[in-house]
Amino acid sequence: MLAGALLLCGGGGTAAFLALRNTEDGEGAKEPAVAVDNFLTAVYRDQDAKKAADHVCSDARDQEKLDAKVAEVRRYAAGYANPRFRWASPKVDNQTGDRATVTIKVTMTTADEKVAEQALRFTVVRKTGWWVCEVA
Repeated sequence: MLAGALLLCGGGGTAAFLALRNTEDGEGAKEPAVAVDNFLTAVYRDQDAKKAADHVCSDARDQEKLDAKVAEVRRYAAGYANPRFRWASPKVDNQTGDRATVTIKVTMTTADEKVAEQALRFTVVRKTGWWVCEVA
């Protein structure tokens, strides 16, 4: 009976370890701001949802949603003459342990001098490096 109890406890502990360990495949960014910058580059400049997914944590990685977001950016940009997206270095507002909040303002400018801005706030987590997990 003792052997059975040890087997159950050991098996449960192993299962918990496997379920709760870092499940990210690959290396995240070295800093929270770098993770955000890489994500923005993939979405706004490269307009590549697969590249964007490389910077998103596994818990939030939904290829259909990323595809939809990149398609939305493409449609928006298509309505303007020579649109260009830019942003300053992302600013880490709050970092505690393995979680950080990063804010940034994305600006689109066009050849005919139109300007649009969007303020974004990212939640970034550290697992095997830093990964974007939420955008608001």
